[in-house]
Amino acid sequence: MPRRSRVAAWLLALVAALAAVGGAGEWAAERETRVQLDTLRRSAEMQTLGLRAAANRFEYLPYAIAQHQDVLAVLAAPHDAAARDRANRFLQGVAQRAALSALYVMDDRGSTLAASNWDTLTSFVGHSYRDRPYFTEARNGRTGTFYGVGLTTSIPGYFIAAPVRQGGQGSVLGVVAAKLSLDSIAAAWKLLREPILLSDARGIVFLGNVPDWTYHSTRPLTVMELEWLRYFKVYGEKLIFEAVPWQRKPSDAKSGGRLQATLGGQQRELLAIDERLGEFGWTLTVTADHQPVVAARRTAWALSALLLLALLLGALYWRQRERRFAEQRLARRDLEQRVQDRTRELQDARGYWQAMEDSLLVGMRARDLTGRIVYVNPALCEMLGYTAEELVGRMPPYPYWHPEDLEKHWRDNEAVVTGKAALNGFESRVRHRDGHDVYTMVYTAPLLDASGRQSGWMSSVVDITAQKQTEERQRSQQAQLQKATRMLSLGEMASTLAHELNQPLMALSNFASAARALAEQGPKSMLIASLDDIGAQAARAGEIVARIRGFVRQRSGQLEPCRLAEVVRSVQALIEPERRSRKARLDLNLDPDLPPLRADRVLLEQVLLNLVLNSLQATQHLGTARRVVQIEARREGEMLRVRVADRGPGIGPEAAAHLFEPFFTSKADGLGLGLNICRTIIESHGGHLAFENRDEGGAVFFFTLPIAP
Repeated sequence: MPRRSRVAAWLLALVAALAAVGGAGEWAAERETRVQLDTLRRSAEMQTLGLRAAANRFEYLPYAIAQHQDVLAVLAAPHDAAARDRANRFLQGVAQRAALSALYVMDDRGSTLAASNWDTLTSFVGHSYRDRPYFTEARNGRTGTFYGVGLTTSIPGYFIAAPVRQGGQGSVLGVVAAKLSLDSIAAAWKLLREPILLSDARGIVFLGNVPDWTYHSTRPLTVMELEWLRYFKVYGEKLIFEAVPWQRKPSDAKSGGRLQATLGGQQRELLAIDERLGEFGWTLTVTADHQPVVAARRTAWALSALLLLALLLGALYWRQRERRFAEQRLARRDLEQRVQDRTRELQDARGYWQAMEDSLLVGMRARDLTGRIVYVNPALCEMLGYTAEELVGRMPPYPYWHPEDLEKHWRDNEAVVTGKAALNGFESRVRHRDGHDVYTMVYTAPLLDASGRQSGWMSSVVDITAQKQTEERQRSQQAQLQKATRMLSLGEMASTLAHELNQPLMALSNFASAARALAEQGPKSMLIASLDDIGAQAARAGEIVARIRGFVRQRSGQLEPCRLAEVVRSVQALIEPERRSRKARLDLNLDPDLPPLRADRVLLEQVLLNLVLNSLQATQHLGTARRVVQIEARREGEMLRVRVADRGPGIGPEAAAHLFEPFFTSKADGLGLGLNICRTIIESHGGHLAFENRDEGGAVFFFTLPIAP
């Protein structure tokens, strides 16, 4: 055989041998993949059966509870304390026997009337869940299901709700809801070696055995989905859902898939099966290690290579020269393959980094040690309105620095460059390219090169403009609510003030008539005396009007040095007509050496006026001797302690539990906001407002305020 033909034959034999080795490896890998995927499917079926059993175990319970006479009774008479107590204890007993997290009844407006946890600190009673999806579904006559974080307990769970109808028919009277915990499933999953997770219809992982993946998203969320999650607070206050750190790859098998995931800081390759639970909108993802597939491929390669090597060694015993040539070609081909694989890995890594960079909502900015910008991400460009080309290479002052805050920008820049920046970040106002202001929080960390030396600074920039606007609206609404409360307090004293003002006005009329008669025929001295009386009564009426106008028009929000005695005297003057009309007595016991406070005087007057009015109203049905309101003040360390006490009936146990809650009132025409606002005002000053019943009868409200430094 010619030399060229022999070489071609050997080459063909070598190619056939390599193909056989590769084919054996791929066959073994494919076979092992099918085995692993079949195992995963069986595991997924078992897990889905367990999930369905756990979720559907009590599907009937809300319907059954909805027909119970205690539930119907509390919906028919929501203010009946006995009916509430029976319903609470009935629900508590059922929840304990069924091992439910909670079982509760809501009226048709979503307000909880009775609950199994009525006697706990996280009781649902009195809370409104009208905006929860499960309530809306049940209120419309359908079964409502929902998984999310509880608004009251901040503990996640699965909610099942059913409508309550009289006799099972007619209009919906209310809703019965049961909350189930999936902790038992989560505990069982923790025993599994490989990741397993459960995600909702929007791809957000809410249950699994990898804690770092919980509340991460398996796919990008739309704006509408994020708004839905924010509105219904599905996962509490969490509004940012980062991507699960994995990358899906197409599988060699006809079903299933592969994941390139980061677990414990290490990259791992996994086989994965997705099993949909359509009735819940959930997706169960079960995984297995890909290493058995890799090991099967390598084992097949090794066995087939050994077999072929043995054949080749026997066949090439007399052809060592050709064998060396074949080995050289094989080595060169292997090297080229490694180069191609490495190039492909670098390209994949670059694509992964680019995708991660483009998906970030937080702005990122890198600067060198001189302060020159060397990198910005798309999120920062969108936040500031500048392109990356316009920002990279710029030195301070940067074009987005706010012209009114240049001095602060320079101070912040100096703090960063010198390594003195606060670890918890700092707030910075910047100017968007189109001219509007953007409020941000900036967090900075050193930027290290491959050798561990610092090469600059990396900053993350978070847009908090919407948060600032929300806080400003809340402050404005709080100020309006406080003013409305002052107006309500004046409204309660309106009849007394009108009577007080009518007295000087009647006196003015009488004195004016007398002055006219004296002007016509009386002595001049008597005329002057009448005119003096007219002036005195006019001054008295003006003082009353001035006090009312000053109390209503005063603007709060300014902290200034003030003395408590002056605040008490101002309130005493304002309350004087009401006190006289009720024939009550106001006893003052103020320490003459009280130090000054740094506070909002208007708000303190509002608190004291509200407490004194409440005490006067509490004693109005008692004898004159018991109509006494005591105001005491003394220093206790670095705080001032103020007490307002009366001899009324005191505070009942039922009212005491809800006294400071918004809209809770024992008055027929009250709004239930006064004490809630008083406590908010005192706490905003760094103090504390509380109450207690007196042994001799009556109640005492006391609050503390810090002394001015």
